[in-house]
Amino acid sequence: EVRLVESGGGLVQAGGSLRLSCATSGFSFDDYALAWVRQAPGKDREGVACFSASDGMTYYADSVKGRFTISRDSANKTLYLQMDRLEPGDTAVYYCAADPNLGLISLGPDGAHYYLRYLYSDWGQGTQVTVAS
Repeated sequence: EVRLVESGGGLVQAGGSLRLSCATSGFSFDDYALAWVRQAPGKDREGVACFSASDGMTYYADSVKGRFTISRDSANKTLYLQMDRLEPGDTAVYYCAADPNLGLISLGPDGAHYYLRYLYSDWGQGTQVTVAS
């Protein structure tokens, strides 16, 4: 079965950095769309960074662009999210997500809106990120 296991969250001061990892198994890592999605207390889930398997495009929410970087290691089947210059507004549970159907479609530069709002089929348990001001 599809397994997504996040790690790397924690408590950090504003301006600091964290690197989240998502160890995966049970699916074709290189053929799935991959994403990091966060949910802050009392708020809806928000796609923050996505990777398109079909064309290699990466997409970022405006709130994190320039500060967060999504990457993947195919050999180790691991997805990463490097988070720099963290802000209190970044406090949330961060989930790793994957989807086989979205991974079949190449949307190019216009795909950000769709990828960031897509309801991914598979999810990890999440890792807590808390940014103190």
